[in-house]
Amino acid sequence: MNFSESLKYLFNLGNEVMTMKLGLENISKLLAALKNPQNNFLKVQVAGTNGKGSTCAFLDSICVSAGIKTGLYTSPHLISITERIKVGGQEISEKDFARHATEVKEISEKLVQTGELETVPTFFEQVTAIALNTFAEAKIELAILETGLGGRFDATTAAKAEIVAITPIDYDHQDILGETLAEIAAEKAAIIREDTLILSVLQKPEAERIIHERCCEVGVQPVWANPNVKIIEDSGGGLLYLNFKTDKTNYKAGLSLQGRHQWINANLAISIAETLRKFDFKITKEQIEFGLETAQNHGRLEFYDNILFDGAHNVAGAKALRDYLDEFIEQPITIIFGAMRDKNLTEIAELIFPKAENLIFTKPDNSRSLETCELLKFVPKNNEIKVFETRTVTESIEKAREISSPNHLVLVTGSLYLVGEARKILKNESEI
Repeated sequence: MNFSESLKYLFNLGNEVMTMKLGLENISKLLAALKNPQNNFLKVQVAGTNGKGSTCAFLDSICVSAGIKTGLYTSPHLISITERIKVGGQEISEKDFARHATEVKEISEKLVQTGELETVPTFFEQVTAIALNTFAEAKIELAILETGLGGRFDATTAAKAEIVAITPIDYDHQDILGETLAEIAAEKAAIIREDTLILSVLQKPEAERIIHERCCEVGVQPVWANPNVKIIEDSGGGLLYLNFKTDKTNYKAGLSLQGRHQWINANLAISIAETLRKFDFKITKEQIEFGLETAQNHGRLEFYDNILFDGAHNVAGAKALRDYLDEFIEQPITIIFGAMRDKNLTEIAELIFPKAENLIFTKPDNSRSLETCELLKFVPKNNEIKVFETRTVTESIEKAREISSPNHLVLVTGSLYLVGEARKILKNESEI
């Protein structure tokens, strides 16, 4: 298959969330048929509700600055599927992606033909296999794996990472992970095994109790990444220079990723980097600081001219976005908003919508997207917000340009799928 053919094949497997098959049997058999590529390098698996991608981005940037050959696997992508797989900080090429996708497809189909599997592995299982196969071929030293959803049955868990880390746990995907925080935490804490090193940020009491119980069950001692962070200099424009104090060192850095919530993610990445020294990776204080200052994670409080992209798709993400807007944004805001059907839109809307002077609803090109007419019922009553409905993301961008004055900030939020589609549209415009 060429790149276009590989994309068509993978996307025809179905939406990666809606067609998710819980369980590790398929991915384990697929990896075994690929000669277990995951056994060729050390692995860090990052689970949690919010901050997984940013923690992975910080850690990858730190390790690349230290000269460690890394493989980074994240999801979802914004514009190209190749964003999900990076080696040494660089995206996999379309040619290499297609080559590995072809091998994974052929092996998957052979497993079905021989009766070892009932159906071919899912989209996410096959892309995970593509990533791990790529990393083995590239002879990486360290893989950084972002958990897709939950943890217990996520395809990345089949890699059996030696180090696992957990970012803040909150409510999301309750239809799959459970209605209570304890149930959600249990799904994520299931990645902790007797042969793992476990690091976690400080959690809400209910989630922290579950992590403690899981650690006791398998006989490991958790390391809590205590967010001992102080502002040591405010350079203006939203850029803060911070002091991160750990048991070992004090680090000074101006984070490349915006928002105070990133302090927690950066602190966890620092703790993981310090832990990697136990595996003979040489990472200096200066390399950690440089990695924090140069990390990139597109679509999370990311500015493009007068447009702010943030994929706040759950309540915790919406709170972080609202805190950032309250602290740093004084200009009027036009919000372009679209969301998936399985989100807690009541609380998300209460947090974000009141910040808008103009509110433009749209529907991302995704089978899980909510119709714009359904979004109308979440608009606060007795307000002066001007509300518009658009059929496509392209139309929403055109409407934002039409109704916004030059001093408006346009905020694209509610879904990473929306952010990715909007970024792709703007990228294509700039190349014309």
